[in-house]
Amino acid sequence: MQIVETSNEGLKRAYALTIAANDIAAHVEGEVKKIAPQVRMPGFRPGKVPANLVRKMHGPALHQQALETSIREAMDKLVSEKGLRPATQPDVSLADGYEQGKDAELTINLEVLPDIAAPSTDGLKLERLTVEVSDEQVDEAIGRIAAGQKRFNDAPEGTVAADGDQIIIDFAGSVDGVAFDGGTASDQPLELGSGRFIPGFEEQLVGVKAGDERTITVTFPADYPAENLAGKDAQFACTVKSVQHAAEFTADDDFAKSLGLEGIDQLRGLIRGQMEQETAGLTRTAMKRSLLDQLAAGHDFAVPPSMVEAEFAQIWQQLTSEAAKEEDPAAALAEIEAEKDDYRKIAERRVRLGLLLSEIGQANGVQVTAQEMEMLMRQAAQQYREQDRQRFIDYIRSDALAAAQLRAPLYEDKVVDFLFDKAEVTDRSVTREELQAVIEADETGKPAEVKSEKAAPKKAAKKAKAEAPAEEAPAAEAAEAEAKPAKKAAPKKKAAEAADAADEAAPAEEAPAPKKKAPAKKKASDA
Repeated sequence: MQIVETSNEGLKRAYALTIAANDIAAHVEGEVKKIAPQVRMPGFRPGKVPANLVRKMHGPALHQQALETSIREAMDKLVSEKGLRPATQPDVSLADGYEQGKDAELTINLEVLPDIAAPSTDGLKLERLTVEVSDEQVDEAIGRIAAGQKRFNDAPEGTVAADGDQIIIDFAGSVDGVAFDGGTASDQPLELGSGRFIPGFEEQLVGVKAGDERTITVTFPADYPAENLAGKDAQFACTVKSVQHAAEFTADDDFAKSLGLEGIDQLRGLIRGQMEQETAGLTRTAMKRSLLDQLAAGHDFAVPPSMVEAEFAQIWQQLTSEAAKEEDPAAALAEIEAEKDDYRKIAERRVRLGLLLSEIGQANGVQVTAQEMEMLMRQAAQQYREQDRQRFIDYIRSDALAAAQLRAPLYEDKVVDFLFDKAEVTDRSVTREELQAVIEADETGKPAEVKSEKAAPKKAAKKAKAEAPAEEAPAAEAAEAEAKPAKKAAPKKKAAEAADAADEAAPAEEAPAPKKKAPAKKKASDA
């Protein structure tokens, strides 16, 4: 095999390879010997078909297989002889006009990983921002759970319903005098002011008493799921069966037991533990952000453009998907379009940090153990149907790229933990809002204005989310695995936990027509 380097610019390489026809022919003979024992042909005993007839029957397929084998071997030799570390799958082109029996001339274009000197891990200084979970915050969380478990008692006769009260009603809906499917219900509970029914429905029932009959007119939203009702005016004849007041809530053992717990102390402990776990995650995120900032400031080396483009494409797909869900998708898209170059720089930073963390890990013996990899595979397999899970695990075990991509986030987290242990860490107590603002600082390092969590600027949050990323930055081991040919595509307790309690707190919305489209439920851990 002849290898000629035709281009060497930065991290880009190009080669011309010539594979001798004799080498390809030798592989054809090898394929013939391999399949001959299985070939069946009338007039011959099994396994006794002459080689020339096997070649005649399967010649094109055998030659194609031999050519592919020769190209793989040529690529392995190229990488070995030149000491290359491909960043992505090389682009291999066979010269036009190639025919069986001739030398195969290949053009190879690829990008290589940069040579990175093992960085020093000395002198790192980090600040650990901690948030104390107060008793008041635990009480507020329990109150939110209670709000979803609200209970109502019948009000005295003649009570006028107000916002916050629940009424039990029968109703029958019609459009232009014609009843429609789903527009009728009996003994339907409705909390006034909850916003569960379409706009205008609840407001027109404020002030009713048990026994009242009232016909109300509402307009279905233009985007209502039922097309036959969207944008239409409808009349609902309502009969009020009863008016109920919300029962006073007390955070006591009885309330905790209603959630399947032993008592209020257990509920408080679960809530506190969950909140502490969440704030610990934010603390780690802020520390990791600071660590990555220090590493990025101290290292500036060229990174493979194709890796940057792939990372940018992932960021951009996520941003455009989120923009499409905004109230004004066009404005949201225009906002991110105006900062497209910034996000491309963030993609470059993520790739550089991924390569740097990988280099640090390799230099210091950081590894993902076989047991950890097994756990990762089994966790990832849970997203598939039970009958497909073992197929997924077998695929990961057989495909180096898929395994490296699955391993990369855990590997990088272990490198980060290694650096945390090496760094000089000081602790500082802050509020939840201050910690959130640090995390949402934009890429210039200027923190977002300290506001409540809900009011945090969207722009800063988006950039922080795009930039924070060592979790998603490609590691060198994943990049090197990607350079190899992929084999095939992947097949596509008790109610004691506070998260479950919070989930159950949201009343099921079995909506007849007046209901708004039910939002997706969230667990407390999603808050």
